[in-house]
Amino acid sequence: MSQARLFPCYKHRSFLLRGIVLLVLVGMHWGLLRAQDAPQGPLAPPPEHHVNRVGNVSEPEAPPSRPEAEIIKHFSGKEDEYILSRTRYTYRKTIRIQEFGPDGQPSGEFVLVTQPSRDVDGKLFEKVVERPHSTLQHLFLRSEDLEGLQRVPAFPLTSNQLAKYDLKYLGKEQVDEVECYIFQAKPRMVERVKAYFDGIVWVDTKYLEVVKTYGKWVTDQGDMHAVADLPFSLFETYRENVDGKYWFPNYSRSDGTLNLKGLEIPVRLVIKWTDFKPVSSVPQATVPPAAAISAKP
Repeated sequence: MSQARLFPCYKHRSFLLRGIVLLVLVGMHWGLLRAQDAPQGPLAPPPEHHVNRVGNVSEPEAPPSRPEAEIIKHFSGKEDEYILSRTRYTYRKTIRIQEFGPDGQPSGEFVLVTQPSRDVDGKLFEKVVERPHSTLQHLFLRSEDLEGLQRVPAFPLTSNQLAKYDLKYLGKEQVDEVECYIFQAKPRMVERVKAYFDGIVWVDTKYLEVVKTYGKWVTDQGDMHAVADLPFSLFETYRENVDGKYWFPNYSRSDGTLNLKGLEIPVRLVIKWTDFKPVSSVPQATVPPAAAISAKP
């Protein structure tokens, strides 16, 4: 595999949007998009991922060099492979929620570190491996409040889900050193008990693998919020090439503004997956501790 294919873990460089490639996330509330795009005072993205937003265009300048159906079939098949392969890896997941003060600097944070484990029935759950700590000034969070994060699929467009989406080709763009096709995914219908992805995917033009996603999850009740009572719905997620074979999520971020007692408090959620290591066999079942987050489909 060429070096150009290896996605840097935490040093994603800024990429320039080509003038012809402007995207629309149809169905997303403009208010949310503007809140996500607009600078919140001096608040700046973290240095390891400079986040660039995308806008609107009706049609791409030219069709992709391969048939769209072939591209979609190939990358969805890869997603099937990755969702299974990730269960054979262990990793550390760090969840960080930050509040920002009027000066744009962090004024408090909540940090939780987990890793995948299995219960007595062999089902995966998130085991807390470091005691959560919080210096938040306005919020009180427990690990249980983050259960919604476990319901957000890491690989939204697997082959058995394609029939439930309309996929539209939007153009090409280079993400770091990876040339990508860009597709918009829109659910054909929404349900109450299941959330569907509404957003954009970036697909490596050479190997036809998803390397980045940006979007939200929706039900017939509206946008799904990943953390109870917090304004996190739109996520920008980068992937890392693991063992030269799999593209697993390694960084995901969502920004929002919390309205609390007349105050508007900028807040940010960042999730990092690190230390991917293959496991030689299914780990021994362990009883999940009280502080663990139960995994849900």
